[in-house]
Amino acid sequence: MLILGIETSTKQSSVCLGTERGPVASASLGRGRSHAEFLAPAIEFCLRHADVPLSNVAGVAVGLGPGLFTGMRVGIATAQALAHARRLPVVGLNALDLLAFPVRYVRSNRLICAVVDARRSELFWAFYRPSRGGVQRVTDLRVGPPEKLAGEIEAVREDVLCVGDGAVVASSLLESAGATVASYGNAYPNAWALVELALPRFIREETQQPDDLRPIYVRSADARISWQNRGALFGGRPAERP
Repeated sequence: MLILGIETSTKQSSVCLGTERGPVASASLGRGRSHAEFLAPAIEFCLRHADVPLSNVAGVAVGLGPGLFTGMRVGIATAQALAHARRLPVVGLNALDLLAFPVRYVRSNRLICAVVDARRSELFWAFYRPSRGGVQRVTDLRVGPPEKLAGEIEAVREDVLCVGDGAVVASSLLESAGATVASYGNAYPNAWALVELALPRFIREETQQPDDLRPIYVRSADARISWQNRGALFGGRPAERP
């Protein structure tokens, strides 16, 4: 089963074609062109270098955030457009899950904290424990200043591995609270982790309809802004939230 993964929740965009046997082709961009400018050429690049037509793709997986507002919207809109055009099933996954998943083998008994830079001097984060076949989220998704996360790390009194660009930004504070901060190479959620996590759901047919995909904002204010601006896309008044 060939799955296309699209991850644009942070400032690093990535695209991956993958199967149960591993990644087939991938592309990523840390900075430079915007998410929207990157995605279409990146998807075309992966298809061309994998030497497969778009018709071979069996499903689309997409990162839902939390993260950058524009990036999340672009990734989801692209996934929806492809899924509608090709009548494909979709799976949307949390960006913090994608950060925690690749580091599950680093000291398997260690508590993992996935941390995304939320801007406005805040972070998004959640805690995970390695589990059979992956990771299990053990807290809800949170947002707050770095000092709040540092306090939670001190309170758990366990060995904590922090991963993500938010952890890198606040590394000095988090390390002073007793955490270990993963290297910059693990700072962003990537499309291969997305495909790897989504594949079992496609196989079990636990998929979503394209129109059901929604960004994960965490901040309630961002969600309200989104609904208020929705009508402007059609040249009308701001939409009422249903």
